[in-house]
Amino acid sequence: MSAVREPRIDRAARGREEPDVPGAWSAYGTLLQHLRKQAGLTQQQLGDAIGYSLEQVASVERGRRPAKTAFTTAADRTLEARGVLEVLQDEVDRAKLPRFFRNFALIEAEVVSRFSYDPLLVPGLLQTEAYARAVFAGHCPPLSEETVDQLTEARLSRQKLISRVPMAELSFIIGEEALRNPVGDGGVMREQWQHLLGVGHLRNVEVQVMPAATGFHSGLDGPFVALETKEHQHLGYIESQEVGCLVRDRGEVSAFGLRYGKLRSQALNAEESARLIGRLVGET
Repeated sequence: MSAVREPRIDRAARGREEPDVPGAWSAYGTLLQHLRKQAGLTQQQLGDAIGYSLEQVASVERGRRPAKTAFTTAADRTLEARGVLEVLQDEVDRAKLPRFFRNFALIEAEVVSRFSYDPLLVPGLLQTEAYARAVFAGHCPPLSEETVDQLTEARLSRQKLISRVPMAELSFIIGEEALRNPVGDGGVMREQWQHLLGVGHLRNVEVQVMPAATGFHSGLDGPFVALETKEHQHLGYIESQEVGCLVRDRGEVSAFGLRYGKLRSQALNAEESARLIGRLVGET
């Protein structure tokens, strides 16, 4: 096979054009290029073999664009990489997340338990693709379509936690207002409600709804997450307006646990919550 010379890329120029490339994307791209060259393939030939364009392969190799799972699966198979690329996919997906959220996402992926209260939106771990895309599409200031795609993909990738083995114990309390707030059109909401009903049947997941007419409760101070790591360390997390804070102080984390226990007693139980969500489906 004759060698095909590929365009040279000036490193200084590339640095000026792509100043904020995540390290995981660059590392993946470097490895992909190494495996491709070992296989004696050009970027065009690899693209043809896996169903992607020359520009897409080149962008992934440069670290400018993150690889999607389908890209990685096809490239790993074509290059006979024996899963070398696939083991990096979680890191590639995590790097699509906003910077402020990445450290929490790393901890979240391996928790023993995760309990959250979300009064205004369906929690990210339970969002459908269409709902998540509608959330990011409404961002202010507006995001590019490529960024919306990347953030949506990263959010869906986080949902591996729900089916992970060993299983994590997951509890979600969602404000009734969040369920009634039309994020996207009627079809988006109907699909989202149906998804909540399906997830709520899993053995490791409990979904509860906080009724709108409950009156004062400790959740009115805002959303929060209480979790336990695989080392059995208890942590909290709060987030507002794209600022996230990981809470480690044992007294503050203990207060999170007390509040969550109180909220669980005030919310509808799992069966009552499912009936409420079912009524919403029936109303559309």
